[in-house]
Amino acid sequence: MYPSKFIYQAPSSMEEALSLLQQYGDEAKILAGGQSLVPMLKLRFATPGVLVDINRVPGLGYHRRESDGGMRVGALCRHRDLERSAVLAEHQPTMHAAAQVIADPIVRNRGTLVGSLCHADPQGDWAAIGVACGATIVATSSRGEREIPLNEFVVGPFENALELDEIATEARFPTARGTCGGYLKLERRIGDFATAGVALSMEASGGRVSRAGIALTGVGPRTIECVAAQDYLRNKALDDAVIEEAARLAADAAQPRSDHRGSADYKRHVVATFLTRLLGRELALAA
Repeated sequence: MYPSKFIYQAPSSMEEALSLLQQYGDEAKILAGGQSLVPMLKLRFATPGVLVDINRVPGLGYHRRESDGGMRVGALCRHRDLERSAVLAEHQPTMHAAAQVIADPIVRNRGTLVGSLCHADPQGDWAAIGVACGATIVATSSRGEREIPLNEFVVGPFENALELDEIATEARFPTARGTCGGYLKLERRIGDFATAGVALSMEASGGRVSRAGIALTGVGPRTIECVAAQDYLRNKALDDAVIEEAARLAADAAQPRSDHRGSADYKRHVVATFLTRLLGRELALAA
C-alpha cells in the first residue's frame, strides 16, 4: 500500500521546525529515523498532512556522559551509535544490553532511541529500559523546555505526552551507580518484537540493594513498572528466596493476553524466569 498524500518539510534549524509545528498543528508529524513512522505511513495507520523531517537540524545526533555520570541521548542518535558505544559498555549496563538486541542491523542504522520512545509501542525495548533506569524526555517548544519522566511520557499504546507544538529533543538517563543491570527479551526470531522482555537497573551498597528499577515490555498495553518488586528488593541482600519473591511480584505485575505468541500464563512465566536470571547473575557476580 502507498501512503496518503502529504507535504514534506525539511527544516534546517530547531526554530524552523518548531515554527512548522505551530503552523500546521495536529496535521504535522515529526520524522527522525522513520523506522516506526514510515511503515505506519505505508499502511495508512498514520495519515499526516505534513511530514517535518528534522534530519537537517544540527546538533541532535549525540550521546554523551555528563560530569555527574548521567547519559544524554539526542533525538537523532541512531541505535547503531549506541550499540557500538564504549561509554554505554562501561557505564550504562542496562542500556548497553538493550542496544545489542534492538530490531535488526537495517533498523539500527537509521532508527533512533528518542523516536522509539515517542512511538510508545507496548512491545518496544527502549521504553522498558528508560522506565527501569528512571529516564526522562526533554520536550522542546517555542515556550522553552520541559522534562517529562518516562513513566509519565508513555501514556498508552502508541500514545505519548507530547503537546502538538513540542518536539522530543533528548532523552536523559540518570547516573548508573554501580554496574548492575541488564535486559532480556524473548523473540520468535532475531529482530522481532518482544513476546516478553524484562529490564533491570540496580544499585547496591554494603551487600544490599539500595535501588532497583524493573520494567516489562510486551506483556501489557504499555510499558509496566514493577513497583511492588522494586519496593520489595530495597534494603535486602540478594539470596535465592529474595530473588524468587521478586520474580513472583514482577510476574504478578504483568498484564499479558493470550495470543499466537503464547498464553498469558506462559508470558508471566517468562517474566519471572528472566528476572530470576538477571538477579541471579548479579548475585553470582557479588559472590
